Amino acid sequence: MKAVIQRVSKASVTINSKIKSSIDLGLLILLGIEDADTHEDIEWLSSKIVNLRIFNDANEIMNLSVKDINADIILVSQFTLHASTKKGNRPSYIKAAKPEIAIPLYEKMIAQLQTDLGKNIQTGEFGADMKIELLNDGPVTIIIDSKNKE
Repeated sequence: MKAVIQRVSKASVTINSKIKSSIDLGLLILLGIEDADTHEDIEWLSSKIVNLRIFNDANEIMNLSVKDINADIILVSQFTLHASTKKGNRPSYIKAAKPEIAIPLYEKMIAQLQTDLGKNIQTGEFGADMKIELLNDGPVTIIIDSKNKE
C-alpha cells in the first residue's frame, strides 16, 4: 500500500457536485492498493498514520499526531499511486489492484483507521470521479509505502 498523507487546515471531497466529505484540521490521505497488500500492510500503515507526529505542539514543533489532537481524516482510494512510468509516456497501472481485491482492502483500511484513531473517519467513494479540495498546512506531505518500511 502506498499512502500520500497531507496535513490540512481543511479538505473536502465532492462527487457529482455534492460534498461527500469535509474536514477542518486533520489529514487527507490518498491510498493506493496493490494485489500483494495484506492485512499486515493495513495494520502497519494505519498505526503509522495515526501516530505520525506531524502537528505542532505549543512550541511550534511537529511533535503531535492526528490522534493526539483529536483531528479528522479523509481517506481516498487512488489507484494512480501505483502508476509505472518506466516505458513511454502513458502510465501503466498494472500494479494497482483490481476492484474485487481493492474494495475489500479499502474497506478494511477504513475500519482499521477508525479503530486506531478512536472515531469515524470520512472517505471518498471507490471508483468515483471525485473533486478534492485541500488547504495543505505547512505544507506537510509525506509518502509511505508499506512495502518499504525504512
